Amino acid sequence: MPHPLPPKDRRSSANRVSRSGKRGSRSATGASRNGKRSARPVLTARAADKQRCYEAAVQEPDPELDFLCAAYRHHHGRAARPRLIREDFAGSAWNSVEWVKRSPLNRAVAVDLDRRTLLETSRRHTEPLSPEQRSRLRLVHDNVLSEALISKRAEDKPDAIMALNFSYWILHTRADLVRYFANCRRALAKGGLLIMDFVGGSEVFVPQQERRRCKGFTYIWDQASYNPIDGRCVNHIHFEFKDGSRLDRAYTYPWRIWTIPELRDCLADAGFAETQVWAEREDKKGKGTGTYRPITKHNPDPTFLCYLVSRG
Repeated sequence: MPHPLPPKDRRSSANRVSRSGKRGSRSATGASRNGKRSARPVLTARAADKQRCYEAAVQEPDPELDFLCAAYRHHHGRAARPRLIREDFAGSAWNSVEWVKRSPLNRAVAVDLDRRTLLETSRRHTEPLSPEQRSRLRLVHDNVLSEALISKRAEDKPDAIMALNFSYWILHTRADLVRYFANCRRALAKGGLLIMDFVGGSEVFVPQQERRRCKGFTYIWDQASYNPIDGRCVNHIHFEFKDGSRLDRAYTYPWRIWTIPELRDCLADAGFAETQVWAEREDKKGKGTGTYRPITKHNPDPTFLCYLVSRG
């Protein structure tokens, strides 16, 4: 199952529905026009592909992969390049596909427990790959807690593991979280990085809905409930279309909300030597610049986004 970014995106371009490329622009219906003018059908709940709507609303691999490379250079020197990455909670493996397309030296392993999303829905990303590119991508249907993901061969140990869109919040107990982090550390190459994104602030705990217009539909992030006793919440994504139809509860997330101090303690217990918090730089007007830096303090904003970078 994919996992969402919150309605306040970390990137100004994250709400773009279509992306131009050699295969033409894509929409939430999957239509490809290749620059030819044609009547655009009105998107409806009946016609929409919820996975495409999700990807159009909240995913954009390039900034995620750019950050991975920047963090790796920060730890290993300007000339260093990660070559093998593992994408946990990978969904349709879009990040992994884009990674192998970047360089003939790049390899990727995409792991997800949802077999249909990983092996079937991902085909629209994997089928355009050349045979050579496809040979450098491995799709693994497994639980991220499985020790089968830990290779003893040095060449199969990833330089970086990515757990994005707060997907690790599906782990509700400290024991499971430490176990996941410990397995990641054992799986990584020497000096490898575990990269996770994080959302915090007082608004994360408050039941509320926020809406964001996308091309052809409205994305609705629904923080339905939160229990302060056990830290668990239930969130939903809904999609609403111009004809008034809706895909209610297209995705549901029974999460535990973790804080940065809790996560850093768990990462240390799992054996990571260091965990940095990276936040986006802002310009003089307070707008994000798309570049990130390590920080040790942050304003107590109602909502804020950052990355956690842990070195094995």
